[in-house]
Amino acid sequence: MNKTHPQRNGDVAPFDPAKPFSEERGCCRPSGARLCCPPRCVCVTSLLLLAATVAIVGLAVALGLPPRSPANRLCAASNNQTGFLCDDRVTCIPASQVCDRTSNCRDGEDEQEELCGDLPRSLPTYLFFRCGNPAHWVYADKRCNGINDCGDCSDEMGSLAACPPCGSAWWSCSPVFHEYCACVPRSLCRDSIQHCTSWSDEYLCTP
Repeated sequence: MNKTHPQRNGDVAPFDPAKPFSEERGCCRPSGARLCCPPRCVCVTSLLLLAATVAIVGLAVALGLPPRSPANRLCAASNNQTGFLCDDRVTCIPASQVCDRTSNCRDGEDEQEELCGDLPRSLPTYLFFRCGNPAHWVYADKRCNGINDCGDCSDEMGSLAACPPCGSAWWSCSPVFHEYCACVPRSLCRDSIQHCTSWSDEYLCTP
């Protein structure tokens, strides 16, 4: 007479061909139209996808491919100047440091050929300013800085420049020297040199 013994912990249950493989073994296997993947079993498909992803990332790093760039690089640099946002999304460099043949961003994205290959057309429009003479341009952080960078003062007095009045560090007058447009630095006042056509920098202005 055969006796039936209760299954002890650790005994292996006999294989039941009537059950789906996923249910029988607890592994990933098609069960009908679905893919069963219990927590205790990692799907081979998932492992292959993970391995492929790691391989692609590793290849990109090995080839030195740049990371994905931020969608918008406009930022405010020191003194609220127009800036360029580096890939780390933290470093903001002045516009004039882009394409200056010096890598100011950690990964050198400010000197990429795509950005610097055909200046200024290859630059985003917010990084440069067109002078009154369309053939000339200056970096956006040079607009309204008190200096005649365009040569015709269009970056300081032109309607497109839309510069605010002279700041507290400047004296408003008609400058003698071509370097300035509508203001001269107060540091030049009363230095015994005429900087304003009216001489107001020597008689009215105080440093």
